[in-house]
Amino acid sequence: MAAKKKTAKTEAEEKEQEKTIENVVKIEEVGPCKKKVSIEIPAEKIGKMLDVQYEELRRDSIVPGFRKGRAPRRLLEKRFGKEVGEQAKVKLLMEASEAALKDNKIESLGDPDIDPDKIEMPKEGAMKFEFEIEVRPEFELPSLEGVPAEKPKLEVSDAQVDSEIVDIQKRLGMYKPKDGKVAAEDQIIADVVLKPEGGEEEKVDNTEIYARARGFVGKVSVEDLDKLLIGAKAGDTKTTTTEVASTYYDEKYRGKKVDIEIKINDVKELVPAEMDEAFFKRFGVADKAELTKIIRERNKANVERQQKEAMRQSVRGYLLGKVDFELPGNIVADQSKLLLQRQYTRLLMQGLKPEEVAEQMDELKASSEEQAKEQLKSFFVMDAVAKKLDIQASEEEINGYIAQAAMYRQTRPEKLREQMHRDGSLTQAALEIREIKCIDKILESAKISEVEPKKAEEAKPAKKTAKKPAKKDDAGESEKAEKPVKKTAAKKSDKK
Repeated sequence: MAAKKKTAKTEAEEKEQEKTIENVVKIEEVGPCKKKVSIEIPAEKIGKMLDVQYEELRRDSIVPGFRKGRAPRRLLEKRFGKEVGEQAKVKLLMEASEAALKDNKIESLGDPDIDPDKIEMPKEGAMKFEFEIEVRPEFELPSLEGVPAEKPKLEVSDAQVDSEIVDIQKRLGMYKPKDGKVAAEDQIIADVVLKPEGGEEEKVDNTEIYARARGFVGKVSVEDLDKLLIGAKAGDTKTTTTEVASTYYDEKYRGKKVDIEIKINDVKELVPAEMDEAFFKRFGVADKAELTKIIRERNKANVERQQKEAMRQSVRGYLLGKVDFELPGNIVADQSKLLLQRQYTRLLMQGLKPEEVAEQMDELKASSEEQAKEQLKSFFVMDAVAKKLDIQASEEEINGYIAQAAMYRQTRPEKLREQMHRDGSLTQAALEIREIKCIDKILESAKISEVEPKKAEEAKPAKKTAKKPAKKDDAGESEKAEKPVKKTAAKKSDKK
């Protein structure tokens, strides 16, 4: 019985002894958001790892002349020494690097980039190795209580409502022939000839043209079209030249000067729809008073949304302006590359050929790097705010977001969720929801001051720290900060 107690005590002592064998770790700052980690694994720890590896090998291997689990260590070392040493080395490197990051509370933006082939397992003594790793920027958030926020003074006036009703009448109105000269907003029926520089002319008969500041003549857009047409009459011919954008979808006109000839056949003016019974029936109301009430209520809701977003933008700008830190170089490069790829793809989708897009690459690269820095700074700041306030996006909120987006795109929620999961935008949606919840929480205690709309516009944060409103692209992705992608180093153990 005493012997059993002694054995148990010895095992406990051995376990305690194993705990005390610690690696020697040194942490150095070697650049913006970058640390150098130097680790020394004691010889005793290496020996214990080899003991474990050989014990496992002895238990599982079958060696001729010996029963399973009975082969001597020296024979195993002779036959499997190199493989066992490599396996022990990889395990030691992984365990030591992971422990070093955890014990020193290093929030890395990737996994340690360690190549086991370049590190030798010593025959005796300690094993030393080092690696550099990018870490989250360290900064202090300003107080989240009493944050200043500007609310633009916006209201729904009688004049705005009346103007909107007039616009509705115009949209539902009809163009009818008129005698006399062309006036602003009139419709012209004309025969058009388009002559692109170095290309064949194209004729379009009886096409509709509108006397507006910018409008289409045939396939091309023309600036100051109203100045060209106002005052003309049926039978007149007008000519002008326009330059088509280099991103235009039709290769025939893309980036070219186009001579335009417009022969006016007819002139029509817009006759607004009458506010009769049929007019009100289209909107499900009885009369003008009821229509006015609906428009006013809708516009008030729009004003509240605008004010809310303006206050959120104000809080974003304040937080980003109060925090300053250098960004991890490689992470900025990765984010910049991602943005560049998206911009490149969008230009291709607009009809440009790869060689034409390549001409704009320098400008794209410069803007993508600036955007990447801006978005990354926003991500790190808002991530810190979310942790401080203990706020996350719930599954219910994400599902609501997807349902709303699916309704807007006229697709099934489950189909959209699958697409967003594939392209990574599901993560971005969660980040967007989390950010809005954080800012709304801050707004609960914010010092809100009302400002004139013009002042609110001027008070927007400078480009360096401003967070641009998110734009949704066709894939449903939000151009908000991408969550920095963690890089995983290829380890020898993965190859085996």
